[in-house]
Amino acid sequence: MHLYEVPLLFSLIGLALYVVLGGADFGAGFWQLFAGRGERAARVREHAHHSMAPVWEANHVWLIFVLVVMWTSYPEAFASIASTLSIPLFLAAVGIIFRGAAYALRSGTASGRELRLVDTAFSLASILTPFALGTVVGGIASGRVPVGNAQGDPWTSWLNATSLTVGVLAVALSAYMAAVYLAADAVRTGDEELERSFRARALGSGIAAGAVAAAGLVVLRDDVRELFDGLVSGGGLAALIVSAVGGLATLWLVSARRYEPARYSAGVAVAAVIAGWAIAQAPALLPGELTVEQAAASHDTLVATTVAVLAGAVVLLPSLALLFTLTLRGRLGEEHGAGGEPSAATAALRALVPTRTSMLVRLSIAFGILGFGFLTLADSGWAHAIGVPCLVLFALFGFRAAVPLEEPEEQGISAPAEQER
Repeated sequence: MHLYEVPLLFSLIGLALYVVLGGADFGAGFWQLFAGRGERAARVREHAHHSMAPVWEANHVWLIFVLVVMWTSYPEAFASIASTLSIPLFLAAVGIIFRGAAYALRSGTASGRELRLVDTAFSLASILTPFALGTVVGGIASGRVPVGNAQGDPWTSWLNATSLTVGVLAVALSAYMAAVYLAADAVRTGDEELERSFRARALGSGIAAGAVAAAGLVVLRDDVRELFDGLVSGGGLAALIVSAVGGLATLWLVSARRYEPARYSAGVAVAAVIAGWAIAQAPALLPGELTVEQAAASHDTLVATTVAVLAGAVVLLPSLALLFTLTLRGRLGEEHGAGGEPSAATAALRALVPTRTSMLVRLSIAFGILGFGFLTLADSGWAHAIGVPCLVLFALFGFRAAVPLEEPEEQGISAPAEQER
């Protein structure tokens, strides 16, 4: 793999995580809209809202990550995409803003009517955003984004058969993943009625998403034959097979009420679709216009991006892993058990929270990656000026972790808890 391909790999990983995690959040909004009426519908909406609460902001970090890496590492391609596809990107931004505002306003509603209006706005925005982002992917994949500032048609670049199909597929996949996740959450909370409801939704939406994906291949064959040929041969075909197997495995697991493994098989099925698109389109970044190598920024910029991502991952990924571990185990928000004693959940949380020493080790590793990368892989003076202090911080944090100063024994999050008691 060449250096100019590394940031693109990071972007594809970030995109897969956004579709799998953020997509499930959008799908929760979809099911809130089609929950129906009455007390049961209200329970469905509350369940979807409660399940999203701990992670919905963290999930959307991946969209920002993809945008930053793309505009830094492939500025010409990013500018061409953002200008030609400005309308669907604007619609997606509007959806994200309205969705966030509705989510924040929900707790302040004073009547049932206000709650319904806010939930409806949230749900419509949750459908608009993945659809608009899907049309952007379709516009890129179908070769309707030429190089240059707003050189493509502002309407036909995303209002075409491929883009519309990918947009519908994005909504269907979001609904499918959300139903699987919400069924698993219902089991964790012990609500059998909601579990049955979302189990049926997961099976139905999974079949619907598979049908849309199959129809998408027919559309690609007629509209973008080169991309279709790439998807049905070589690595693209392997990715499609993985996606199909993952989708069928998810349906079987859901029908057997084995929701926890179904979470992961559903994620694999969706991520494989993105991998297949990337493999089938390679080496083009803008089909018919620009290859990845041609679009890449300067060597030093690629080094800086790669090093920054790797160093940040050392700190960010364990934090996100902790958040999702606590969420999936249902341990967030539990502090005390009977008699005021710490609950089992709190004890587990204390065990999972990193100590000060482990955090110092992570920081030392992160600054070591930064220092090594900027001093050895980059050639310019500004990179070396960053690398030297990073190596100094690497040494300081490493020394501090290896030889801690005299201080009270570290107790993770237990000290504040003890003070409160």
